[in-house]
Amino acid sequence: QVQLIESGGGSVQPGGSLRLSCEVSGKFFSIGPMAWYRQFPRNQRELVAEITTAGGILYANSVKGRFDISRDNEKNIINLQMNSLKPEDSAVYYCNALINGGEIWGQGTQVTVSS
Repeated sequence: QVQLIESGGGSVQPGGSLRLSCEVSGKFFSIGPMAWYRQFPRNQRELVAEITTAGGILYANSVKGRFDISRDNEKNIINLQMNSLKPEDSAVYYCNALINGGEIWGQGTQVTVSS
């Protein structure tokens, strides 16, 4: 069974930094884009950043210039470096990947930005 294993997250003061990682666990025969989404209370999940196998990247306007997504295709890991964090970045962050033709989600990790 293929799973997405997330790590990182936690609490930080405004202006601080956090790094999220997501690793694919299990055997698979195809993998496509991987991404980070976030979900605020009572809201739908929104795309934060996406990266393709070729390195094509898409960011939400709200995080451009502050967040950096990267990918290691050999290890099947993506990272999200989050800098200059704001209270409005507080949310549950989910890893997402297209694997074996289907969409898979991680369990989610909480990011809290507060003074």
